[in-house]
Amino acid sequence: HVKVVEVGPRDGLQNEKAVIPTATKVQLINRLAAEAHMSHVEATAFVSPKWVPQMADNAAVLRDITRVPGVTYSVLTPNAKGLAGALAASVGEVAIFGAASEAFSRTNINCSIAESLARFEDVMRVAKQHNVPVRGYVSCVVGCPYEGPVAPSKVAEVAAKLRDMGCHEISLGDTIGVGTPGE
Repeated sequence: HVKVVEVGPRDGLQNEKAVIPTATKVQLINRLAAEAHMSHVEATAFVSPKWVPQMADNAAVLRDITRVPGVTYSVLTPNAKGLAGALAASVGEVAIFGAASEAFSRTNINCSIAESLARFEDVMRVAKQHNVPVRGYVSCVVGCPYEGPVAPSKVAEVAAKLRDMGCHEISLGDTIGVGTPGE
């Protein structure tokens, strides 16, 4: 089963230098749902605005979108503080993200793979208490910009830990785009 989760409003915009107005983000999300008929849109992230200023308007984005029936609007929540903000904004699904590469994990989220998984335990516990489903991302499933090729066994290990924590879905990301049919 292949599912497409549109992450453009979050991942596609988070590194833009100029701050994109909330109304523009809302229009993008609304059009992805209503016109492009995307069934799942990752709308924003509840992360520190110090590190990702583009996501500082996360609650306003969720408040202002026009929710299309049958469309899941999820958000990225890397920690308990992010989850608290997402819950206050009435989110329907959250996502956590880890990596199959130790170097990528340390560079991207400033901790080891094991430490990142430990951080997610609080997110999982609170999300479960609020009946909010959690999708788990595994980044660098084929290759890493710092380590090179990533062992499939490492990907399977991280995915299994996310599954065992209670993630209802695991998303495997070819973060740097090196996967080919021959891989």
